[in-house]
Amino acid sequence: MAQHSAAFEAQAQRMTTGKGFIAALDQSGGSTPKALRLYGVEESAYSGDEEMFGEIHKMRARIITAPDFTSDKVLGAILFERTMRGEIDGKPVAQLLWDDRGVVPFLKIDKGLEDEADGVQLMKPMPGLEALLAEAREFGIFGTKERSVIKTANAKGIADIVAQQFEVAHVVIGAGLVPILEPEVDIHSDTKAEAETMLKDEILAHLDKLEDGQDVMLKVTIPDEAGLYDAVADHPRVLRVVALSGGYTTDDACARLSKNAKMIASFSRALTEGLSKQQSDAEFNAALGDNIDKIYRASI
Repeated sequence: MAQHSAAFEAQAQRMTTGKGFIAALDQSGGSTPKALRLYGVEESAYSGDEEMFGEIHKMRARIITAPDFTSDKVLGAILFERTMRGEIDGKPVAQLLWDDRGVVPFLKIDKGLEDEADGVQLMKPMPGLEALLAEAREFGIFGTKERSVIKTANAKGIADIVAQQFEVAHVVIGAGLVPILEPEVDIHSDTKAEAETMLKDEILAHLDKLEDGQDVMLKVTIPDEAGLYDAVADHPRVLRVVALSGGYTTDDACARLSKNAKMIASFSRALTEGLSKQQSDAEFNAALGDNIDKIYRASI
């Protein structure tokens, strides 16, 4: 296990006890055009990946430097690789988040999803993961996030998903970072509630095998049964359980989350709902501030 700095210890304390939510700013190649369209930037406005990523970086910079995007309500932010390597106002993004805003930086590390099998989509292989984790530590990243998806209540599929998530988590912990395991349950699944119960049981079985110091976080779909993941949140190896918005509107996601006292939000689309490139800074900051406030209230 790599040695931890004073900043890391302060960040761990913040993630365990702080009030607020985690902003998910980690749309990658596949989801970027949609995120930009929702922000009012059509595909005709850019040419090729470099310009596309340039546009999304400007959007993220606008969010991160907005007046309300501070540690008062935002505990952490999940970044895409390119964002981690980029700068805002001449500073590496992770450094600006922690030093200037008091927000704990995370990195999305998965490379997307495999095709569906046994009712789930496992993560694709992650070549070069150890090198990426070492780079993340150099940039001052606290933890990682890795996503896979459950479509149906299939016992084998769910067992495979959780096993893979913990396998990656062990690599992340070995690199001195804290993993956020994200086994998402599709909100449109006909067997969502059943899948969630199976998922909870699998997670708890794996958590019991972790040793002291092998701490993780969980990011899950807001469950149909309120309080379902309380036992996970209470587990000694779990710093925090956070919720993804999963396609629910901001208001719906916040209403559902507020019934789960031991979960906080980690919303992506719900955070950026109603934001547009065409807005003046005052309009943009007001709309973002309203979203931040709603998500914060649902998280506490």
